[in-house]
Amino acid sequence: MNRFADLLDMLAFTPSRNAKLSLLQDYFRTVPDPERGYALAAIARDLDIPAVKPAQLRELISARMDPELFGYSYDYVGDLAETIALAWPQKGEALAGRNDAPGLSEVVETLIASSRREGPGLVEDWLDRLDPPGRYALLKLVTGGFRMGLSGRLIKQALAAFGEVNVNEIEELWHGLTPPYTELFAWLEGSADKPVNAAAAPFRPVMLSHAIDEKDFEKLDPADFAAEWKWDGIRVQATSERGISRLYTRTGDDISATFPDLVDAIGFDGALDGELLVARATGEGLETGSFSDLQQRLNRKKVSARQLRDFPTFFRAYDLLQDGAEDLRPRPFAERRERLEAFISRLDPARFDCSEMLSFDSWEDLAALRADPPFAVIEGVMIKRKAAPYLPGRPKGEWFKWKRDPFLIDAVLMYAQRGHGKRSGFYSDYTFGVWREPGELVPVGKAYFGFTDDELVEIDKYVRNNTIERFGPVRSVRAGAEKGLVFEVAFEGINRSSRHKSGVAMRFPRISRLRWDKPPAEADRLETLERMIDGTE
Repeated sequence: MNRFADLLDMLAFTPSRNAKLSLLQDYFRTVPDPERGYALAAIARDLDIPAVKPAQLRELISARMDPELFGYSYDYVGDLAETIALAWPQKGEALAGRNDAPGLSEVVETLIASSRREGPGLVEDWLDRLDPPGRYALLKLVTGGFRMGLSGRLIKQALAAFGEVNVNEIEELWHGLTPPYTELFAWLEGSADKPVNAAAAPFRPVMLSHAIDEKDFEKLDPADFAAEWKWDGIRVQATSERGISRLYTRTGDDISATFPDLVDAIGFDGALDGELLVARATGEGLETGSFSDLQQRLNRKKVSARQLRDFPTFFRAYDLLQDGAEDLRPRPFAERRERLEAFISRLDPARFDCSEMLSFDSWEDLAALRADPPFAVIEGVMIKRKAAPYLPGRPKGEWFKWKRDPFLIDAVLMYAQRGHGKRSGFYSDYTFGVWREPGELVPVGKAYFGFTDDELVEIDKYVRNNTIERFGPVRSVRAGAEKGLVFEVAFEGINRSSRHKSGVAMRFPRISRLRWDKPPAEADRLETLERMIDGTE
């Protein structure tokens, strides 16, 4: 357990991507099975330990220390596992001289075999036997709340570098493997053959694009490229083989259980790359919902009948990767697109269609289309080289994304909340509003990035000096026509929302600029945002 705790500690305080890769490779090289496999499963979020829940951990610490004191500590630290690890009052003999700290495999295997009644008692005993870093590792292990700047792709790249293989080989094997991955490590170390891909309907590593710059157009011939709309959904892959159908995110997470209505409609043998949207057939054609509609379905373990009815999911296809047993990825995009249209024509039109290809002769023509899309849920355009094969990763010069310019408004800071981790000592999460009536601000969004570290210090100072009320880690700040801090807020889209007091919801809001120069009375009004939704602003 101590080696795992050391790994987490070093990863958390190592900002460099290459340094993180080196740390992981060293761990895989020096730690034996099954410890390294369980560590891999934990940081890859592929380890499910149902025996202990966060509420039970709160009960454990509440029995050891004053609940109000713990509440204040938690508000300040901002992380449940870190707070308990630091504040845990031990009983019994001191740690000094003890050598009975549990191993990682012991913890994982014992908890997996335990019930929810037994789990908290086991954790309590281990907390008494571990030092603070070990306690932190244990608690992160059981809650699954790792925040170390590690993407699934980065972890697989570390495995690939360790075994000197192509990362795409690991991507395609991944969903057929289970912890502690002994067969994977045996192959990577050269002591066994490559594992057979046991996963039906496996994930195929996705091809990604680069943001295009204005000067890039000078080097590109529009005749060599095709373009299509970029929709405001989530990138997914729908695949089916041997009677098994699955839906994956762009990072390879299996989300089939969250969207059973779409998975049930797949009914083909092949693999599609596309966008997940909420859409329903109407008498006038297909009506595409907003991203906030899609959010009603995201990150849910169980989907209600009402959600299935009110927010039916839809697949807008961009590419055909596999047609039956034929792998189309090496073929040029233009050919795959032609095959895609024929493929989609055989599927349920209430669940599947093709992304519309755009007609243009010059980059100026495409710019005009980008500036005036037919639907609010369009983010911009995708530009794809007609001759490009489907290549995993982000190859240069093949695919480009050209997003619409962001929306901009001026809003007034209303509430601030203390951040987490490195920001736990600063008020870094902000709620801002616009004017609805003279003298009435209504909240319209939240943002916690877009500003520099120096600007964060300035905002934090303003919050502390202008606090009106406190609600735990949240402060209400002075915000009136004459006194207040104005943010220029950038966001990617906006739609109506019955869940928000203002009636509107922003897509990806961020602080674009601090407007110390602007009086709060000159901030925008709610009507301005409503006109943006209607396309009249």
